[in-house]
Amino acid sequence: MHIGEFELKNPFILAPMAGITDMPFRRLCHKFGASMTVSEMTTADIDLWKTSKSTHRLALDMSIEPRVIQIAGSDPKLLSKAAKLCVDKGAQIIDINMGCPAKKVCNKLAGSALMQDEKLVRSILEAVVCAVDVPVTLKMRTGWSPSKKNGVEISKIAEQSGIKAIAIHGRTRECRFSGKAEYKTIAQIKKKVSIPIIANGDINSPEKSLEVMQLCNADALMIGRSSQGKPWIFRELIYFQNEQKILPPLEKDNVRDTILEHLEDLHQFYGRNLGVRLARKHLNWYCKNIDGAETLRKRVLRVEKAREQKQLVEDFFQTQV
Repeated sequence: MHIGEFELKNPFILAPMAGITDMPFRRLCHKFGASMTVSEMTTADIDLWKTSKSTHRLALDMSIEPRVIQIAGSDPKLLSKAAKLCVDKGAQIIDINMGCPAKKVCNKLAGSALMQDEKLVRSILEAVVCAVDVPVTLKMRTGWSPSKKNGVEISKIAEQSGIKAIAIHGRTRECRFSGKAEYKTIAQIKKKVSIPIIANGDINSPEKSLEVMQLCNADALMIGRSSQGKPWIFRELIYFQNEQKILPPLEKDNVRDTILEHLEDLHQFYGRNLGVRLARKHLNWYCKNIDGAETLRKRVLRVEKAREQKQLVEDFFQTQV
């Protein structure tokens, strides 16, 4: 699959997730084989970029390609200006968010709320595509609500506007993350446009990845929540695609080293105090994916120092046979 000049080495992409897909996590998923990783959603209001949060969200590892920054907003001019500045910072692909279902985003007529206004969608996409000389992609849902699944119409507009690929979550904005993702609408979209289509939603195992790929005839899959606490899922997906069998679980020493590497990167990237706080959610997810780690989870979420987080992880794995 190609996005502009970039050829992805496999069909497994890390989804953008606010508060999760920061540079340390993207680096880790890339290490385990993700062919593309997308930044956390960043506001198109550049007046807010002076905050520490925005600075971290806009950070890029220049050794990884393609480098993708996702922006969100509802004003074509602001989005265009933000896209240009992101390219100046090193972004090689600009992704536009029309998939976030969060109320604080939708209340500003951004994220998936934009799908209610197809005219505005066209204005935004055309403006951003014209503003930058790198590929522009779109992240969206199947529609605003189950009664208004206009994903096909939005996808046609996107293709006409010069969008190079579309990632589609198999739920509407109204559904948020409840119920099961549906792939019928994604399959319909795939038949109506010629640009690459990336399926997203509930892809949590190698078997599920094959099922979704076949149901949608998708060009690639976007992995979101299933990567939380399990960045090595990309390794498993790639192996299943190539060998048609399940890869043995990651060895415990490698799980330990992965967690410790992630912790060190978080502590370095954010500083010890903030890094410790932000590491807690990742440690919570890691523990849920490790047998017998409930006691570790309870203890490691309470400590206040970086070295204590790492020591508890090391001590836990020393007791594992």
